[in-house]
Amino acid sequence: MLSEKTIAVIKSTVPVLEVHGVTITKRFYELLFTNHPELLNIFNHANQKQGRQQTALANAVYAAALHIDNLAAIIPAVKQIAHKHRSLGVLPEHYPVVGKYLLAAIKDVLGDAATDEILQAWADAYGVIADAFIGVEAGMYDQAAKQTGGWDGFRSFRLERKMKESSVITSFYLEPEDGGPIAAFEPGQYVSVKLQIEGETYTQIRQYSLSDAPGKPYYRISVKREDAHGDHPDGKISTFLHDSFEEGGTLLLSAPAGDFVLDQSDERPVVLLSGGVGITPMLSMLNVLAEKHPNRKVTFIHATENGETHAFRQYVNKLTERSPQLDVYYCYRQPTAEDRAQSRFHKEGYVDLPWLKSVIADSGAHYYFCGPVPFMRAVNSALQEWGIPESDIRFEFFGPMASLAPAEQTV
Repeated sequence: MLSEKTIAVIKSTVPVLEVHGVTITKRFYELLFTNHPELLNIFNHANQKQGRQQTALANAVYAAALHIDNLAAIIPAVKQIAHKHRSLGVLPEHYPVVGKYLLAAIKDVLGDAATDEILQAWADAYGVIADAFIGVEAGMYDQAAKQTGGWDGFRSFRLERKMKESSVITSFYLEPEDGGPIAAFEPGQYVSVKLQIEGETYTQIRQYSLSDAPGKPYYRISVKREDAHGDHPDGKISTFLHDSFEEGGTLLLSAPAGDFVLDQSDERPVVLLSGGVGITPMLSMLNVLAEKHPNRKVTFIHATENGETHAFRQYVNKLTERSPQLDVYYCYRQPTAEDRAQSRFHKEGYVDLPWLKSVIADSGAHYYFCGPVPFMRAVNSALQEWGIPESDIRFEFFGPMASLAPAEQTV
């Protein structure tokens, strides 16, 4: 329990964090990895180089300071981050290390402005926040290990089938090497994939949505190929999976995690909106809706570059033929001549509010969306302008949390 004085001191730092938050978190990661390079086996190197992780941490620290007198307000964010931590293997012993270098970074960046009183207040606050994370994550670790087919840490899976879905997306069907059962999951959840690539000093971990319905003897992930270049090293993993990971090979998976899941108790219409590889969690949701909720109205909207990059088009079209409750619409940014000749799409350009209003019959639906951040910003802005309640809007970021504040759409 924090004292009123500590709370007041933390609150007084909110304006400072708003200005210097990202600088502090950048310095934090420099100190952390310099002194504990082994933690590079856990963190996503691409997110570090692109600055996404630093920004996400800065936003989390800012939110914690802003709500330090009512930490219950940030519990949803704590649970979301805790899912990622559990799937990555973040453990209680990591928290004191993080706290040490976070305080050091605050001192380094703020200099004399970071008084002993401020540093002690943040030490006390960090202890309370860390305890909240550790407690939530302990329950998640326990649940992941003890559920039917569950396990602790990472488990070896064998690639049984590899299937190209579009010019940029390939699916991988993975079954446990030990032949045992696998844990159930909620449509929308993901797994962490852990790889040691030849020539790389550290292991690499990436999180991929499960793209098929639960209840199968396999997990399926569908991965977009990202070509590595400059400060965008994310392609190391996707190009390895596309080019070098062949049937019969093995990799390590965490048990399924994530809180972006389909609410199957809600009987209202549902709208699934995806951009690019953001189709993967939506496809899992779509399959479950078609299999288990045949009377629930579904509108499935997918945006992509063109027919060549459009994954799962034939599958979804066939599903539509046998699912009268399902309406499907495609938006192509730059359709090809063949796309036009075969009428493969319903809108050219970007998803916008007038078009959404024209294809969604009932605005009183539950909305789920996922895709590139510019796409998500545009969709979120459109739904807000339409007056859709925040409680009916759910979304998932691929990677660290980012801002959905309106910005010019570029993807």
